[in-house]
Amino acid sequence: MAPDRALAAQARPEQEFFCFRVGDLRLGVPSENVLEVLRAGLLTPLPRTPSFIMGVTGHRGEVLPVLDLLRFLSKGEARIGPRTRLFVGVTGSYVAGVVADTVLGLRRIPVADILPPPLGGDAAAEHLLGVVQASGNQEAINLLNFSKLLQTARQRAVAR
Repeated sequence: MAPDRALAAQARPEQEFFCFRVGDLRLGVPSENVLEVLRAGLLTPLPRTPSFIMGVTGHRGEVLPVLDLLRFLSKGEARIGPRTRLFVGVTGSYVAGVVADTVLGLRRIPVADILPPPLGGDAAAEHLLGVVQASGNQEAINLLNFSKLLQTARQRAVAR
């Protein structure tokens, strides 16, 4: 890295996010919470589970629960289609697949550009790290606190 770029990087710390779209939402999760991206395959539904758990799928010899973030955040319902992807998300010892309609890629976001989450009591706001305004006429990217989201999902699933 050139010395000028190295100084700029030190002066303006960045965080890397895995960005994706599901339904009408543009979301990002810290890249350290994402293991890999897969094509969505067949899901086996599970009886008596919360509606945000779409089912389970086999992955590398393990059973992987698959989450619908739209249902979890009370923003609609995800649909599995031929172009749907799952990203394998992890926090601590908990691993889950998460539905993504479109993968937008990895984005390095300057920490100073992350705005605080909007005030409000909806399910989405309580699981946000912050919001980044996109350039041009693109929508903002809502940055999820993925660790908190998976912990809450796990608590809701166990409480049933």
